[in-house]
Amino acid sequence: MPAAEPTSVAAVACEDLVKVFRSATGETHALRGLGLELHPGALTVVAGPSGSGKSSLLTLLGARDRPSAGRLEVLGRDVGEASTRELRGLRRRGIGFVPQRSALGIFPHLRAVDQLRQVAAWRGGETADPHDTLAAVGLADRAEHLPNALSGGEQQRLAVSLALVGAPALVVADEPTAELDHANADLVMDALLAAAAAGSAVVISSHDDRVTHRADRLLHLRHGVLSSETAGTNAAAAVIDSTGRLQLPPAVLELFPSRRVVVETVGDEVRLRRPEER
Repeated sequence: MPAAEPTSVAAVACEDLVKVFRSATGETHALRGLGLELHPGALTVVAGPSGSGKSSLLTLLGARDRPSAGRLEVLGRDVGEASTRELRGLRRRGIGFVPQRSALGIFPHLRAVDQLRQVAAWRGGETADPHDTLAAVGLADRAEHLPNALSGGEQQRLAVSLALVGAPALVVADEPTAELDHANADLVMDALLAAAAAGSAVVISSHDDRVTHRADRLLHLRHGVLSSETAGTNAAAAVIDSTGRLQLPPAVLELFPSRRVVVETVGDEVRLRRPEER
């Protein structure tokens, strides 16, 4: 199913986004001045190595944490300024979230089908039959089971179905196929793409080729900033942040061992060379 055309109003908009974690041993800068917009009708994948800031970014986009600095607006709400009660209501009604540890995204005391009914009631409005939602991720025969009777992969698929029930405006999923085999990973991706085609803004993190090649938009995160962006079949474009910083791909960075570069403008081209070159 092709994705719907993205609308002009962003579901998520952030500018100069910073997230700092403080501990007794010092500060860790997970995000360093990131700028991003997410629009309804498209599935965006955030990729990057471990420690690049993917989970920190998705937690913020899901309105489950506040930025240390910068602006973050989710579904029209300023996350930094909204009250705790306002953010709780925003998450319940408008955001489907799949945590990296899927067990944290499900209710241990409810059968699978009852979990979907509970979330659907929170979100209000018309919703699909919960059995159909479970069937879409291959859990039709697990509808009456409690989570402790499900495998890790089945719990992950249940968490995805809970994120999708009621057609939330924004779906955020952290590594939603990490514990799945190829067939079930395809089912989850089909369900996420269908949600985007129906008008949700969908953003997931992954370094799984089964996921990244199906994205409408692929963002690479490195050292807490966006390094490149690919949309559709276009070539990857490097991202320049609001301070003028540009991350070079690792293969290009190796050409500048001194970490110094001369930037030259020649006509409508911009060229980089090592300082010692003539």
